[in-house]
Amino acid sequence: MWRMYSDRVTVTRKVRRFSGGVYDLGLHVVWCPKYRRPVLGGRVAERLEELIREKAEERGWEIIALEVMPDQVHLFVKHDPKSSASYVANQFKGFTSRVLREEFGHLRSRMPTLWSSSYFAASVGAVSAATVEKYIDTQWERPRKGDGS
Repeated sequence: MWRMYSDRVTVTRKVRRFSGGVYDLGLHVVWCPKYRRPVLGGRVAERLEELIREKAEERGWEIIALEVMPDQVHLFVKHDPKSSASYVANQFKGFTSRVLREEFGHLRSRMPTLWSSSYFAASVGAVSAATVEKYIDTQWERPRKGDGS
């Protein structure tokens, strides 16, 4: 659970249980379209958010923060201990690529694949979770390369 107090975010730790123990694992994942093309706008961005939330629900993962920008996706997700960072990233990338390319023809014709093969993933502890959420939430406020800012 996240609470805003002025410009500070406080985190209430939510520990999950499974037969082998308890866990609270957070992951900050960032990935980009192939060639960093700004194709994630409008209806594509809306559908991408829906698909990411659908995949998280299917896997039992909790989305804490999500920001879809024209040329990148930032996701802060709580996941289970059996899922590695690469598994989490690839679950989102593979599923969303397949569905978006089926539904939006221009994503097939303009690019050989939707996503770049790389991604960024960092584990997030309870202490730095607020920092990651604030970072994701303020992406639109940051100057972009090439926009003259």
